[in-house]
Amino acid sequence: MIARKIADQMGRGSMIRKMFEEGNRLKALYGADQVYDFSLGNPDLEPPRAVQEALCRLVLDKRPGLHSYMSNAGHESVRQAVAARYSRLSGLPVTAGQVCMTVGAAGALNSVLKALLDPGDEVILLAPFFFEYLSYIDNHGGVAVEVPCDRDTLLPDLAAIRQALTPKTKAIIINSPNNPSGVIYPEWLLRALDDLLQKQDHVITVLSDEPYAELAYDGNIVPSTLACLRQVVVCTSWSKTLSLPGERIGCLIVSPRCQESDRLIQAAVYCNRVLGYVNAPALFQRVIEEAIDAKVDISLYEKRRDMLAEVLLAAGFKLQKPQGGLYLFPHSPGDDDVAFAAACARHRVLLVPGSGFHFQGYVRLCFAVKESVIENSVPAFQAIAREYGLKG
Repeated sequence: MIARKIADQMGRGSMIRKMFEEGNRLKALYGADQVYDFSLGNPDLEPPRAVQEALCRLVLDKRPGLHSYMSNAGHESVRQAVAARYSRLSGLPVTAGQVCMTVGAAGALNSVLKALLDPGDEVILLAPFFFEYLSYIDNHGGVAVEVPCDRDTLLPDLAAIRQALTPKTKAIIINSPNNPSGVIYPEWLLRALDDLLQKQDHVITVLSDEPYAELAYDGNIVPSTLACLRQVVVCTSWSKTLSLPGERIGCLIVSPRCQESDRLIQAAVYCNRVLGYVNAPALFQRVIEEAIDAKVDISLYEKRRDMLAEVLLAAGFKLQKPQGGLYLFPHSPGDDDVAFAAACARHRVLLVPGSGFHFQGYVRLCFAVKESVIENSVPAFQAIAREYGLKG
């Protein structure tokens, strides 16, 4: 009954979800405290006080129309608050008219891709990348073109990007700090990418997926893509910054320097409606307006990053400590990262093969977990290291 294409996609499934389901099976067998689940990027910190207080006030607010429809772009005052924040971050005059509130960053990406793509248009993806990008591109008739990052630095390879450009290239998706690698793209690289794209004989739009942009460690600062790239649309959410992944609240910002920026934001707003999102959740738009500068205590994530990195390094794993995000991305012992993930599961350690992000030879571990999970996982990682002949 269902479409053959969807049936095929369902059959392949997601490696992340498969590991999550395996975790549930193991927890039922051995107990939750005997399973060390690093598979799912689900923020475990509670939202900041500013978010909780704003939500409490708004739930009890008796103003009429608080839960009504609004412009498909979102409430004007909310978009003004977002525009003011991104103006401060970028130094550019971003206006409310260049902002559309969306159903998460995924809603933002889908709305912009639908606005941009004709059937057969190409979108460059920089591997490793969040696997759902493939579905988002396919949703709107596009063709994904994968370009691997440098295997040592995990930074985009500009020469490889140049070779991948064709007359049908319509967009490129970037993600910094990156999921899964945690690498922050430096300013020089973003500006070099901008120079490369500006030299092409047709417009290529950068879609910057930025849900991790506030999660930077060791004093690192994530460069403003609006400041570094001229033809860019920022697609972001507050899922990680405010620990609100289930509320599905995000936005897109069309750079004032984009060609035909007014036309592009109008198209994105239109697509936000016709894709069935209609508008972003009304209540949480208001929450974002009141808590626009809040964020979770990232020092807790930084501590857990350091703890898990030390466990892996002590066991003999090879990794570079991530600059941001929520993940470690160590090398997988041996050539088969899928087989390695299966071996880890036999020790009740759940992680995701790099192949799930189209980058073999690595594995992803999320450190947004309780510290006790990291501490209790030490014997398991040591046993895995012995099995693979690693030496700390």
